[in-house]
Amino acid sequence: MSDLTPMLPGLSPIAGKSVVAKFDGGQLSSDGGLLLLRETEQRLQVAERLAACIKDPRAPDQITHSLADIIRFRLLMIAAGYEDGNDASSLRSDPMFKMALDLAPSDRELCSQSTISRLENLPDTRALLRMARAMVDLYCGSFHQVPKRIVLDVDDTFDAVHGGQQLRLFNAHYDEYGFQPIVVFDGEGRFITCVLRPAKRPSGKEIKSLLRRLLRAIRSHWPKTEILLRGDSHYCGPEVLDWCHANHIDYILGIAPTAPLRRHILDLEASTKKVFEAATEKGKARRFRSFYDGAKSWNRVERIIARVEVGADGSDTRFIVTNLKRGTPRTLYQDVYCRRGQAENHIKSWKTHLAADRTSCTKATANQVRLFLHAGAYWVMWGLRMSMPKRSIWRVAQFDALRLKLVKIAARIVELKTMIKIHLPTSCPVQTIMPIALARIHRLVT
Repeated sequence: MSDLTPMLPGLSPIAGKSVVAKFDGGQLSSDGGLLLLRETEQRLQVAERLAACIKDPRAPDQITHSLADIIRFRLLMIAAGYEDGNDASSLRSDPMFKMALDLAPSDRELCSQSTISRLENLPDTRALLRMARAMVDLYCGSFHQVPKRIVLDVDDTFDAVHGGQQLRLFNAHYDEYGFQPIVVFDGEGRFITCVLRPAKRPSGKEIKSLLRRLLRAIRSHWPKTEILLRGDSHYCGPEVLDWCHANHIDYILGIAPTAPLRRHILDLEASTKKVFEAATEKGKARRFRSFYDGAKSWNRVERIIARVEVGADGSDTRFIVTNLKRGTPRTLYQDVYCRRGQAENHIKSWKTHLAADRTSCTKATANQVRLFLHAGAYWVMWGLRMSMPKRSIWRVAQFDALRLKLVKIAARIVELKTMIKIHLPTSCPVQTIMPIALARIHRLVT
């Protein structure tokens, strides 16, 4: 009889002893930390929320994998670093993934890659709108109490594609075909929504339409909460400003520098340059000014804040526009507007650490579903991070660091008649933080 688990060849002796390695360890998994992700997802109910938005056309008596189970499997795969749906073919027998879906290690296998692909192509436009609303409901449900004020950071990111996908467009700046989805986070890093769109600068009409739907969904939960919209110059169109005024939305947005705006700060640039030249050893000189002006396309004059910075590399001038009456120019620029830079880190977590740019489906609706699935995985990882102690390094860790240290843990699973034992490494470096996280996950608000 042939040996079903042959030895790995070519291993050098260690301490004068030969080394024998075989794949005969039994029920093992390299994702022992799925225990944490499972508890987090069950608490937030991300899969259940998204599955409720999709009509299942299958015969109820012939269903093996429910929509919620398919979505949950895919969310956990993404969170654990398996960005490709094809990975389901090898993970469907993994005992930890089975247990994450409330199955015993000896139970049936999980869904295959083809089942996941059919799910991605199932929702229509109406279902996608319901999924977008479910994401907003998840966001609003994540607060202990109704907030007095929230900050919406709106931004877009380029997503290169290499096929014949619907909505793809050539972007001259990136010299590639791709998408440029709009993503909205709040000031604390909670994911709110995402919209798949062609790789071009969003128009004011398009942004207004997105914000109108988003505001309607948020106001259904919080009618009196104050909202501050924050974004770069892409979102400073007259349609957006007029809409914000009409709906009592505060805003602080970047604005492209123009000759009329620069005329207001010529003297400020000159004086800032003198300050720097007089004390170059102190580093860059930075000064601010507030004034009122308006573009020809605007219906009113707006408060403009200019930031002039002079250093060894020359001068740099930036402008922002806001309807906030209180606050000095320095405070509004440095402490309010510049914090939108955190949105770039959130996009990095979603796009790079969770591979949200895997939009390779032919249909635009399927790619939009993928964005929502990766957004759901973002919520799972965010919930895990928020369950950590406030003053610990885990509370500010990147998603890839959380995955590497808390999820990628070897585990041996032993299934008994009345219990399932999970044996984790005795030398596991995070064995002290895991019980703390498990105890705190149940405090997450849903």
